[in-house]
Amino acid sequence: MSFTIEERGKPNTLDYRVFFRNTEGKHVSPFHDIPIYADEAQNIFHAVVEVPRWTNAKMEIATKDPLNPLKQDIKKGNLRYVANVFPHKGYIWNYGAIPQTWEDPGHKDADTGCCGDNDPIDICDIGYKVCSRGEVIKVKVLGTLALIDEGETDWKVIVINMEDPEANNFNNIDDVRRLKPGYLEATFEWFKKYKVPDGKPENQFAFNGEFKDRDFALKTVKETHEFWKSLISKKTNAGELNCSICVFTESSQLNSSICVFTESSQLKQFYLCFYRVFSTKTVLFVFLQSLLN
Repeated sequence: MSFTIEERGKPNTLDYRVFFRNTEGKHVSPFHDIPIYADEAQNIFHAVVEVPRWTNAKMEIATKDPLNPLKQDIKKGNLRYVANVFPHKGYIWNYGAIPQTWEDPGHKDADTGCCGDNDPIDICDIGYKVCSRGEVIKVKVLGTLALIDEGETDWKVIVINMEDPEANNFNNIDDVRRLKPGYLEATFEWFKKYKVPDGKPENQFAFNGEFKDRDFALKTVKETHEFWKSLISKKTNAGELNCSICVFTESSQLNSSICVFTESSQLKQFYLCFYRVFSTKTVLFVFLQSLLN
């Protein structure tokens, strides 16, 4: 299974978006439509690269927008960039998220004592390759760090790209300590201090900043997948998250598309979806809420 990206707008602007298409050329959501597993039997996961290593623009899956494209985070009307915290340049891994996962803000984690941050679970890919923005990679889970971000649990899952020539040598968090000495320490320091240049205090961690092992991390990832299932099946309140079912068909004769939304409240996003995704194409909204209930 492969995916391609479609960039709209100019990078480093408020209008910039990265949309995703599947092998059939249809738009898909990187949050909901890309499968969590690349190989479930082997615990190999898909991961969406939001921020390539050594870059600074804080890109993320837009969980509240139609199709959930990548967009740059905004703070007080300004685009967000992470500062270069000596001796690091930007993000020190390929940073992204595992699709079809969700850190439930209504669930208090028994280990951290804090609720989730309302986003897909984050990954830090330690492979040698500098990935591209929007690249979908297959990863092996090695461990996790429990960041407490403004009172919310924000798991940082340490993974390695399966295309890495040394991927077979990495199977648990101790392998990272042994084969990449200093990398975990640098990761802890990065997450601890990356907001300090913006005038914020150092971040806090559960487990005294200890990295948990592969089994713990796998349990955490799979738990967030169950939270996502509850979200998408409407057993959990989605709040402002966009959990639309979007079906896109294109015809060279009709030059039209059909976008199916499950929430009538999302009508307010009509112009955003029309302008950023379809330009001058006709957009037909079919509301299926009554059929789904």
